[in-house]
Amino acid sequence: MIALFVGAMVINYLARSVLGVAAPVILAEQAISSREYGWITGAFQVGVMLQPLAGHFLDSAGLRIGFGVCVAAWSLITMAHGLVHGWLGFAGLRAALGLAEGSAQPAGQKLVAEWFPARERGAAGGIYNIGASFGAVFAPPLVAWAVMAHSWRLAFIVAGAIGLGWAVLWFLAYDSPARHRRLSARERAFIAAGQEERLAARAERRPLRQVLGTLVRRRDLWGIALPRLLADPVWGMLSFWMPLYLARVRGFDLAQIALFAWLPFLAADLGCLFGPAVVAFFQRRGVALVDARRWAFSLGAVMMTGMAFVGLASNPYVAIALLCLGGFAHQTLSVTVITMASDLFARDEVATAAGLAGLAGNLGVLVFSLSLGQMVDVVGYGPFFLLLGTLDLVGAVLLWTLVRKPA
Repeated sequence: MIALFVGAMVINYLARSVLGVAAPVILAEQAISSREYGWITGAFQVGVMLQPLAGHFLDSAGLRIGFGVCVAAWSLITMAHGLVHGWLGFAGLRAALGLAEGSAQPAGQKLVAEWFPARERGAAGGIYNIGASFGAVFAPPLVAWAVMAHSWRLAFIVAGAIGLGWAVLWFLAYDSPARHRRLSARERAFIAAGQEERLAARAERRPLRQVLGTLVRRRDLWGIALPRLLADPVWGMLSFWMPLYLARVRGFDLAQIALFAWLPFLAADLGCLFGPAVVAFFQRRGVALVDARRWAFSLGAVMMTGMAFVGLASNPYVAIALLCLGGFAHQTLSVTVITMASDLFARDEVATAAGLAGLAGNLGVLVFSLSLGQMVDVVGYGPFFLLLGTLDLVGAVLLWTLVRKPA
């Protein structure tokens, strides 16, 4: 099941990354300013901030139906990008895309919580998050090919068509562990034995208002949501603004962007594996699971300080190397804090909790993108890289302060 979901994450981040890679061409062709592009990226974040609604939909409808519908929806919206003209049209589609694509992380946490015993969830979360980075890796060559073969519009059509094909496969192949026909009784018992009794789903189904009211009063929720608020702007910079930075500040053309812009996402893939490995290292030495995750996040925050020097590098290839370090560090800490939702919340609320944490993360990206769009032509990118290099240190302090170890 995890391999199937990795495919969904690849498609999810491929679809959302195409615009960022094609931005230098689209902005020039349609006379879209940096400020208007900031509103376009901000519209996506407004949509994806509604992750709690997506999470509750998944908790209510189940993964098979709920996530399949969401993937089909975002695929159709992606294809519609190829028909749009003007920044307002892009902004409207990006808001709709964010709403549909916001289901991915809550779905991933729900799948990990249902299919994996507690000790394996970190590795499972790291593996499926590799898909996010690979989607962004594939976007630059896809856009370059599309521009050379036809136009940037073809890239959106291809990305959306791939998503529709995957949605059909999901409906045919996925089911819960309790109902999956190919799962043996031994495997089913192994999964059940590794589930924490304190996180078992409640028998009665609760309305969204009651679930949200319970969650927002818990320190644990704020303990994972606030670090994501501070951490996720890095991914927004890499996905939406890095190609423009390379084109306008470093003088890269589309071919050079296709050659180099995927490297930070490849480094991020390694971070997806490094974070769980750090957690496992500490656990083998007797450190409790939640504390091991906090140490992994803290290590990622220290590595992230290298991002502060991107704007100061005189050599463009040194800047790319620092962006790679940022991608590696971000996924080291991001996959760690994302996985903590499945350690702290019950099965019938884990997707909603992950959605609330995602809301916070995407609020951070929204504020960052709008600020960058408004100010970059005046102050440049340097102050924003400096900010990205320091925010995760504050997030680490919050993670240690607010999250309580389970009894």
